Amino acid sequence: MPIRWSAVEVSEAMDKAEAEFNKAQPYVQKIEDIAREARGIRNLPGYLDQDLVRVAYEVQNFLARCRSAINSVRSSIPAGAIETERQATKQGKTEKLI
Repeated sequence: MPIRWSAVEVSEAMDKAEAEFNKAQPYVQKIEDIAREARGIRNLPGYLDQDLVRVAYEVQNFLARCRSAINSVRSSIPAGAIETERQATKQGKTEKLI
């Protein structure tokens, strides 16, 4: 049964999203580094230390969720859909045969 959406376009969109994620990751990671560094401030109260640990944890959790979401989209594309669509395009067919 043909699908009406483009598996290739979805895949390419995730390639772009991953490229942007890879560019942004070092900047987001810097937030974690700053929070960990701030934990070394002398005489820091425990409640602030806990909040700084949370900042570092949330950064790692955010990065992991982003990676997971991109991978989830990719794994939701039916097996062989991208290849089939590309082959159909090479043959000049407009209908997706997936």
